[in-house]
Amino acid sequence: MKVLVIGAGNMGLTYAQAVSKSEFLKPKDLMILDSAPDKTTQLKKISHFDVHEELDTCVPKADIIFVAVKPYHAEELFAQMKPMMNDEQIIISIMAGVSIAFIKESLGVTRVIRAMPNLPAQVGKGMTSYTASDEVSRLELLTVENLLDTTGRSVRLDTENDIDASTGISGSGPAYIFYFMQSMIEAAQKMGFSDHDSKVLVGQTFEGAVELFNKNDLDPNTWMDRVASKGGTTRAALDSMDDSNIKELIKDAAYAAFKRAVELGKEYQNS
Repeated sequence: MKVLVIGAGNMGLTYAQAVSKSEFLKPKDLMILDSAPDKTTQLKKISHFDVHEELDTCVPKADIIFVAVKPYHAEELFAQMKPMMNDEQIIISIMAGVSIAFIKESLGVTRVIRAMPNLPAQVGKGMTSYTASDEVSRLELLTVENLLDTTGRSVRLDTENDIDASTGISGSGPAYIFYFMQSMIEAAQKMGFSDHDSKVLVGQTFEGAVELFNKNDLDPNTWMDRVASKGGTTRAALDSMDDSNIKELIKDAAYAAFKRAVELGKEYQNS
C-alpha cells in the first residue's frame, strides 16, 4: 500500500510522521509532497520519507492520498491532479469546509473521506472525526481508521454536518483547554508563584484530572462532587463559576465554533 501526503504543514507532517512509522507500511511507502522548496529540502532529511516535488511522480502511484493543504488551494490543486487520478484511489481530506461532493466532482473520484483532526495529534493524543462517501467499503474504512489512529483515536460520524459540529468540540477544543490553563496560570502567578511553578501546578493538575476521567466511568459532575465538600475551597470556586454562568458561556463558545465551521464551508463552496 502506497500512501501520499500532499502538504507538509502542521497536520500533514504529523500524519506523515505517524503513518510512516506504523506497521501498515513498508519503508518508503509513505510519499510526501509540498510545493515550498525550503520545505522539500527539510523533508529530504527525513530518511523514512519518499519525497516528491511533482504531482505526476507520486499521485498515480498512491492508493491513499491525504490532502492537507489550505482550502483556498484546493481548486487549483485538484485541477492539476484530476488527469492523474483513478477511481480505486481513496482521498482523505483534512481541509476545513471542503465538502465531499466538491472533492468527488473536482477529482473525478468516488472514494472520499472527510476528516477533522486536532493539534494533540502531534504527540499521539489526537482526536480525529471522519465521515465517508457511500462508495468507501467497510474494509477500506477499517484501513483508513487504522491510519488515522496512528495519531491517537478516531471516530466515524454519520454526516458532514457532524464533522462541522465536531470542529466545535474536538477540533477547536484544545484551544479552550489552553484558555482555561492560561487563566489558572495567571491566577497562580498573581498568588505569588513563579512562572515555572505556575506551569507545573496547572499542567500536572490537568494531566491528572484527564487521566482520572479517562480511566473511570464516572462523569465530570461526579468527580466535581468528590473533590468539592460543602463549605470548602473547591465548592467556593465552583459556586463562583456557576454564579458567572461559566458553563453556559463555554457551551456558547463551542457552538460559535460549530456555526463558523458551517459558514466557512458555505463561503468556500460559493467562492
